Amino acid sequence: MVRGRLWRTADPGLAPARRQELVNALMAARRAVGAARRAGDAAGEAVAHAAVDAAKHALGERGPVWWTDGAPDLNRRMARTTCYADWFASLPSIDA
Repeated sequence: MVRGRLWRTADPGLAPARRQELVNALMAARRAVGAARRAGDAAGEAVAHAAVDAAKHALGERGPVWWTDGAPDLNRRMARTTCYADWFASLPSIDA
């Protein structure tokens, strides 16, 4: 959860080495997005964004859900408006 919004986590069923490989690819793709953006390379940025998306799909953070219990995919939803509202309300507030 980030600022009250639910985010899907990586598939815990991934082997640790595979997960690390995918995280490394994700971080490299994110660096490539920044480099292309700084260089004003729109085509390179599009390619880098596609690499980020591919890594996130492979990690299970996007695309079809990896869990099998039938729970809905609430990715990017505000926790206070979901079935987790009571749990979210019970958390201690963090004042920045």
